[in-house]
Amino acid sequence: MKTLKYIALSCVLMFSISSCTDWLDVNTDPSSPNNNTALIANRLPWIQHFYMYSAGVTNYRTACQAGVFYSASANPNTFSVTWKCATGNTTTPYQTWFVGAATNLNDMYEAAQKEGAYHYMAVAEVIHAMGFMEMLDLYGEIPYTQALTKGIISPAYDDGKTIYNGCIAKLDEAISLFSKTQEAGATSLSAGDMWNKGDVSKWIKLCYGLKARYMLKLSKKIDLFKPDDILACLDKGPQSNADNTVITCYNNSTDVGDYLWGDPIMTSGNWDYAAYGNTQRISQYYYNLLTNMRGSGIVDPRMSKIVPACMTNISLDASGKVASYAWTRSLPVDFYGTSSRLVNGGPTSITLPTYASKKVKLAYTFKSTSTRDAFAAAQVGKHAYRIASGGTTGVDTVEVTYQPGSIYVNSTNYLYAGDTMYVTLQNNSYLTSPVKLSTLDMNWYYSTAATTAGAVGSTGSFQLRPNSDFEVLTYHEMCFIRAEVLMRKNNGGTQAALDAYQAGIKAHLDFMQAKLTSWKSAGFTNPDMWPMDQSAIASYMTSNAVCQSAGSLTMADVMLQKYLAMGCSIENYNDMRRFNFSAGNVGSFGVVYPGYDRGPLFAGGSQLTGGSKTDPKYWMRRWMLPSSLELNYNSANAKAMNIHCGDANVWCLPIWWDCATDDEYNNYIKK
Repeated sequence: MKTLKYIALSCVLMFSISSCTDWLDVNTDPSSPNNNTALIANRLPWIQHFYMYSAGVTNYRTACQAGVFYSASANPNTFSVTWKCATGNTTTPYQTWFVGAATNLNDMYEAAQKEGAYHYMAVAEVIHAMGFMEMLDLYGEIPYTQALTKGIISPAYDDGKTIYNGCIAKLDEAISLFSKTQEAGATSLSAGDMWNKGDVSKWIKLCYGLKARYMLKLSKKIDLFKPDDILACLDKGPQSNADNTVITCYNNSTDVGDYLWGDPIMTSGNWDYAAYGNTQRISQYYYNLLTNMRGSGIVDPRMSKIVPACMTNISLDASGKVASYAWTRSLPVDFYGTSSRLVNGGPTSITLPTYASKKVKLAYTFKSTSTRDAFAAAQVGKHAYRIASGGTTGVDTVEVTYQPGSIYVNSTNYLYAGDTMYVTLQNNSYLTSPVKLSTLDMNWYYSTAATTAGAVGSTGSFQLRPNSDFEVLTYHEMCFIRAEVLMRKNNGGTQAALDAYQAGIKAHLDFMQAKLTSWKSAGFTNPDMWPMDQSAIASYMTSNAVCQSAGSLTMADVMLQKYLAMGCSIENYNDMRRFNFSAGNVGSFGVVYPGYDRGPLFAGGSQLTGGSKTDPKYWMRRWMLPSSLELNYNSANAKAMNIHCGDANVWCLPIWWDCATDDEYNNYIKK
């Protein structure tokens, strides 16, 4: 690991920019800031920002691994489609955590200690635990005890057990510090806290909620898994949505780019990766849970708020503006099942649609008359077409004329023509939009011409807009943890487990509804940002999509509803590892994630060397260390801890908490 610089201090200079939002409304230093004089109230927002950025890219890329999203871009595509794991995925979370956030924690802690600002010291400990636990979840072994020690440029590595125990200890220390009264004159936590606005009680609940989340990771360890201890932490953690720790994010016209990446600083960390570009889409696996949970055939009221829509059947007026249209909900991308589009279409990518600002004529060739006729029939009522001889025996051509306002794929391969129905997750922030629209319009448009015409290419997704709340820890997650722990403790469903499971579903619906209501009240005209029908919520809760009987509650019921609610979150990937994905060999719970498996385009045989689903090495278990940061500059220390850290198949070696015993873990990293 190279010498880490104090990047965040340079960011303090940016606070001179005026803004009406809390993101930039922070006191600046009265003198030129440096490592010794920077105010703790100025340090904290940037530490929090870069933690969110690191967590955002982690959430997105692990959500691809967990099957929530499809990505047509090269690296996450390997996680979702081919499982040919690529090192290009691994650098950004590591870099943004260490360079943007972690390197400033000790300095903030020490500065706070000097003035008796115990609550800032506590926050430093909490973020320390969160960031290093994320690194453990991804990489397994990293520098920890020496990682933030000044003067050590090649820190030693620690094993997963040491890192895990260190993070738990940090949370315990934070709880103790939050319980202390700050010294007179110490900086108020509210002056710099962008997460809980200085509310110490919410920070303490966050600590206990994190402990419950982390202790749940030990579910494979008979000697360390303590259900009653987790339940005790849950009793002290968030008790309602009012206790959630979420980061309020903004789409603001005064936004600026951050120091490291140039990305808007006010926007959600999940949006920064999952919906900044136009290559991401909803997967078939995730979509099925929104439309057919428990085989019920019932459409979840959350579906239209999560799955994006686009305008179709567009007619333009004389001035070239959209006069009429229909909203069409995206099709999901299948890459676990038959993967017919990806297999039959050739490349493992969905082609981005194009907006026709004038008439466009494309000629598609066919070798099969039946295929030709089916394609031609699909154009009826949508586009003008004619069938013509292709000039070659057995080859026919369908010439399609796309009228102005049409959405089409600019390819003569007929297999791609239907890609217009796979709607990108992209939304535009004011800062990144090529055409500066109102801050109330974050829709993605196909092109500048489409923007001018008002042809919306994507309405976006609930968690993934620039102004979506970034979920740090929520009550609905706590409910699902409680339900799982009770299922484990009692070896099956109980009324208490059923109550917690249903409370988790309702909490997430209420969480979404509150945000959707606030968006509509703020003047957003995107219908996907408006509240769900309250009667639809009530009907869903009593439907077959939700288990209604304690005796029939399964672990799959609990975990699939949690999976749906968590969405863009590393916790889905963590949970899937704990249950060995769809192997069905954990306890008596059966297959918890049915249908999750290698797809027909699997190409990761050198990374994932297990021969069957019950072999741990069949699955993606960790990430390889960043070659540009660790394997090239600190490889001796890395290999001293994990001799296989640079091997191609390190991706399938379970990390510490994913093993039942220390011996099992050491067999993976030492032999």
